[in-house]
Amino acid sequence: MTEKVDHPDHYGGKENVYEAIKVIEAWDLGFHLGNVVKYVSRAGKKTKNTNEDLRKAKWYLERYLLLEEE
Repeated sequence: MTEKVDHPDHYGGKENVYEAIKVIEAWDLGFHLGNVVKYVSRAGKKTKNTNEDLRKAKWYLERYLLLEEE
């Protein structure tokens, strides 16, 4: 059975040094930019809907930029 909570394959898996959570924490990206990395890194892996994941990444990036401008 594929792990769905702790180190799921669509985020890189436990043995992958580039697993999304490891990169997000190592680079101290925070919520918005962390979600950008998360959705880009899993695009097309959790589901076949790559565009949906990329639209989510875009939304978080645009939100981050909007908040930075305020």
